[in-house]
Amino acid sequence: MRVSKLFMPTLREVPSEAETVSHQLMLRAALIRKLASGVYNFLPLGLRVLRKIEEVVRQEMNREGAQEILCSALLPSELWKESGRWEVFGPEMFKLIDRNDREFCLGPTHEEIFTDIIRNEIKSYKDMPLNLYQIQTKYRDERRPRFGVMRSREFIMKDAYSFDTSWEGLDESFNKMYRAYNKIFERCGLDFKAVEADTGAMGGTGSMEFMVKSDIGEAEVVFCTSCDYAANVEKAPTFEAEILSSEDMKNIEKVETPNVRTIEELVKFFNTTSEKFAKTLIYKADDKVVAVMVRGDRDVNETKVINQLKCINFEMADAETVKRVTGADVGFAGPIGIKVDELLIDYEVKNTKNMIVGANETGYHIINANFGRDFNGIVGDFRNITQGDRCPKCGGSITINRGIEVGHIFKLGTKYSEKMNATFVDEKGEQKPIIMGCYGIGINRTMAAIIEQNHDEKGIIWPISIAPYKVIVVPVAMKDDEQVKVAEEIYNKLNDMGVETLIDDRDERAGVKFNDADLIGIPIRITVGKKIKDGIVEFKLRNSSEVIDIKVEDIYNRVLEVIKENIK
Repeated sequence: MRVSKLFMPTLREVPSEAETVSHQLMLRAALIRKLASGVYNFLPLGLRVLRKIEEVVRQEMNREGAQEILCSALLPSELWKESGRWEVFGPEMFKLIDRNDREFCLGPTHEEIFTDIIRNEIKSYKDMPLNLYQIQTKYRDERRPRFGVMRSREFIMKDAYSFDTSWEGLDESFNKMYRAYNKIFERCGLDFKAVEADTGAMGGTGSMEFMVKSDIGEAEVVFCTSCDYAANVEKAPTFEAEILSSEDMKNIEKVETPNVRTIEELVKFFNTTSEKFAKTLIYKADDKVVAVMVRGDRDVNETKVINQLKCINFEMADAETVKRVTGADVGFAGPIGIKVDELLIDYEVKNTKNMIVGANETGYHIINANFGRDFNGIVGDFRNITQGDRCPKCGGSITINRGIEVGHIFKLGTKYSEKMNATFVDEKGEQKPIIMGCYGIGINRTMAAIIEQNHDEKGIIWPISIAPYKVIVVPVAMKDDEQVKVAEEIYNKLNDMGVETLIDDRDERAGVKFNDADLIGIPIRITVGKKIKDGIVEFKLRNSSEVIDIKVEDIYNRVLEVIKENIK
């Protein structure tokens, strides 16, 4: 492709709307353009990268025996209601009604649709195992789209679904996808880690996320410093303390605390530490109002709470609800006398003596409150694991880093097949539910994650495997006939050899051409300049500062060597 003909409206300035490096560079390098909040158009270079990532995904999925299909993105509500998920996605689901008043949604995921296909076509154990996948656009009405294509309302996903006759078969299908995902992300040049995760709205018996290490990642990932344990912070369990407080219980006392609401203010007011406080947070869970108690220096793990309550809708209670169940303004809630449907109490609160809690009276707190004597509730693990906590696997020390989720694999089991009557006849002639797995990769998100891990101050550094073009040929002076002639010869021969190559044939200064080549991240740059009179061109890799002089006749083998070395 000739750069003079390429639709590549690069930007010199960093767009003010872009918060992250990947968002900035995708705009500056003319990969995408914003259409609306969380909605983007992909320009030629961006689309080429997307297609390269998709091809890597296809190759590894096919290698593990999966078969590609394509489902509709317009999905009837009946299937979702059958599975019980029409309301689970809540406001994230784009819903619409056709001219015949029939309800549809734009597909946020496709478990129900694949299950429907299989229940209509698969009847016998002889037809399984089976793994079907698609690469298609999904739609989710994100409350706060951000970070460009990292969290958008429209995105491309590879979603696969396995169908087995036994749990052992599901384990084998799951392991195949685990193997395929590792190869996919390795080929995309990512530094990633597979971690245990919560199944969320997808349901099922187990799942793993593939997390790319990144400071801008929205997920917190737990790592053990002593073993290979890794998990999303939403999933990682904490444990009841082995050594309980030996402090004697003291009598409770109500203390006036005017205008003192936050833990920080309370610590200063009582001249103590945050470990002595228990905060009581009020939530709405479906049609219930619930309270959750954690130590003052801890955060509630809402995923654990939702799993305990098995609720669909979950949100912080408004000030009016707080007033109704506590009798006090926000900031003074406590467990003694609170009028909620359920009170959940974290292990640490149960095992700490003489805690300071809200008094359910505006301007007051209670000191020396104790579980069992002064209040009761459902005790469990309801907080986030924190730095330095014990590893759930080996007991070692935990560290926490941020990460970007690029893939997620689930063991769905019979969650959908039982609800939707997707069954098969086994060897004994008995009807059994099909056992399912679900496996997703965010293509757009993977693209952004690659940029987050592969860039410098000049622009993107694409891994050769997914670069839009592998080589760019730059004739320094377009008015020099010999430079142009040799550049054209190299360009044409490389393309004839099957090497995707650009030639920057614009009548621009060399600096402009070099800056654009670095910005868009082409892995190999061949510069044809004054040394061509001696049969020499310059060879440079995007991920290196070294510039090598090389004879024209040797350039082709050198290009092939680099490609072979870098493509797995």
